[in-house]
Amino acid sequence: MLGVDEAGRGPLAGPVAVGVVAVPEGFDVAAEFPGVADSKKLSEKKREEVFAMLEARVAQGDARYRVEFEDAGAIDKEGIAVVIRRAVSRGVNVLAPDAALVRVQLDGALRAPPEYAQETIINGDELIPLISLASIAAKVTRDRLMRELAKEYPQYGFEKHKGYGTRAHYDALGNHGLCAIHRRSFVHLASAAK
Repeated sequence: MLGVDEAGRGPLAGPVAVGVVAVPEGFDVAAEFPGVADSKKLSEKKREEVFAMLEARVAQGDARYRVEFEDAGAIDKEGIAVVIRRAVSRGVNVLAPDAALVRVQLDGALRAPPEYAQETIINGDELIPLISLASIAAKVTRDRLMRELAKEYPQYGFEKHKGYGTRAHYDALGNHGLCAIHRRSFVHLASAAK
């Protein structure tokens, strides 16, 4: 069974991340990962704790996960929906190359390739623990990447806001302009909406 969710759909900078988690059919995610919930509802510390549990289960061999990224350039060129769909396909295909043997649960409007048995659940990241776990994998991995990118672009404060459109981020944009990891189409849209 696979759970799928994304993180970083809305930021002005950095990639979007798609998390895919695989567990055996019948695996009780809620029992095995105490505190698992929608990544947006958890503190950074709690997300890291749950992610550490996931990594421990991967080491034991009874879970697998993958996080696929699509960068700002691809988002600007092709659109967020297209690149998310591609990242979902890559992640699902890698973790479950035989579509006949797996069932996929996805959050919101996400879709797996059509050959997979799948269910898309509105608010799945809140309702389905396996999707919550995928959201945590995507969010923790993306946040870690944004902290690394903050070292390359220290003037923007990515380690604090992770690329989202905070006041501090807009101030940095006003002072320094765009950098290589900004989503030009998002900054323009965000500026126009202000």
